[in-house]
Amino acid sequence: MSHLIYRSRGVLSHLPSLFQRSSYPSAISIRTMSGSASSPYAHLSVNADRLNATLHETCEFGNAHRFGSGPMDTGMARLSLDDADAQVRRWFVAEMTRLKCKVVVDQMGNIFATRGGKNASAPPTAMGSHLDTQPTGGRYDGILGVMAAVEAVRTLDENNIETQYPVAVVNWTNEEGARFPKSLIASHIWAGLSPLESGWTLQDVANPKLTMKSELERIDFLGDLECSYKVNPLAAHFELHIEQGPMLEEQNVKVGVVQGGQAYKWFTLDIEGSAAHTGTTPFYARSDALLLAARIMIANNALAKKHNGLASTGILTLQPGSVNVFPSNVRMTVDVRHPSDEVLDALEKDIKIEAERLAREESEKGCQLKWTTDFVSPKVTFAPACIESVRAAALATVGQDAVMDMYSGAGHDSCSTSAVCPTSMIFVPSKDGVSHNPKEYTSPAECATGAQVLLHAVLNYDAQRTQ
Repeated sequence: MSHLIYRSRGVLSHLPSLFQRSSYPSAISIRTMSGSASSPYAHLSVNADRLNATLHETCEFGNAHRFGSGPMDTGMARLSLDDADAQVRRWFVAEMTRLKCKVVVDQMGNIFATRGGKNASAPPTAMGSHLDTQPTGGRYDGILGVMAAVEAVRTLDENNIETQYPVAVVNWTNEEGARFPKSLIASHIWAGLSPLESGWTLQDVANPKLTMKSELERIDFLGDLECSYKVNPLAAHFELHIEQGPMLEEQNVKVGVVQGGQAYKWFTLDIEGSAAHTGTTPFYARSDALLLAARIMIANNALAKKHNGLASTGILTLQPGSVNVFPSNVRMTVDVRHPSDEVLDALEKDIKIEAERLAREESEKGCQLKWTTDFVSPKVTFAPACIESVRAAALATVGQDAVMDMYSGAGHDSCSTSAVCPTSMIFVPSKDGVSHNPKEYTSPAECATGAQVLLHAVLNYDAQRTQ
């Protein structure tokens, strides 16, 4: 068995590489779901106090943006592969090692912690999410999913439960795409959807001298295990996540059984005009790149509403950046989303046609446009067997009236894993639908409910596996 050497500030561990398989099985055989009521594990419950304590204790790594006087009245600024991310990663490795899991780190810094089962050589049923946050993020996005998975393993451990197959907890790298601007890139590479170099060469948005590979090396999380489902397969992937929207709260529902995710695309739009003095250049003589950017954003909003989709700009930079010079160059992001791949393509086409018209006809002397496609995530449909495992666990935990089926409006690592292994997700409410914000909030009881559903979804799936 090959070994990955994990080093961290005075700690040296030999982490065995679990799965060195040449190919991933095309499907995991599943028996018909019998329901949670007959499960021998129906009595198992997560420790809600311990879960919530762990969640907030580990938020000390990267807490920021205080908005109140309480100990938890902060958000998070734990960007992928920064020092705070390195700290929480070391905590995660130490805790999973304490729980006697075998931990491996791959070439993109994804961390896999696997607890053995009776069929020890089989690929594990995984619970995964992410520990990185937005620059002005909250305490629950991604973090809850990883901490709930840790709590599930603790619960199995203290009850001496031996599952039929191994169970893993996964921390995926750079899910947010905030520091290195391709969300889901590490899980995408693992799933064979992007090449390794496309991740390693991504540049820090604030300092282009830093790349993902250089930062993985700096914090000692550049693993030697190939980042590939073919080498390091998962039998299934379950993810607990906050909804990040208002639907569960508005419907007074406790658990969302996620059927899949909507399609989305990210673009960078470069606008080239011509800078000049704001006091001496009349409007008819201008090529104002920023004015055109504003008009494009307004047009994008209107077109997205027409298609019942979404279009947003999250980053905008300009040059030269002087109070009495209108900008010559603007770079802006464009994020477009729709549940249908076909409608999303039509929305993209309309946005680009209208942008060209605005640049040509409504920018005085005109501007030049250059579009770059940064990321494409097609519509995702999750695996029926995983969905039914989640549904059975949710019904057993909160009852039929507190469960609803739904689709994810955001991209998640589960959207990547679903390309190569059976996948589903569990949503719990977000107060006021707020996320990517320091005031993001999910109550302790809701966090515990989600963790309980996650634990039993995995146990349901484990009981139905035949290989």
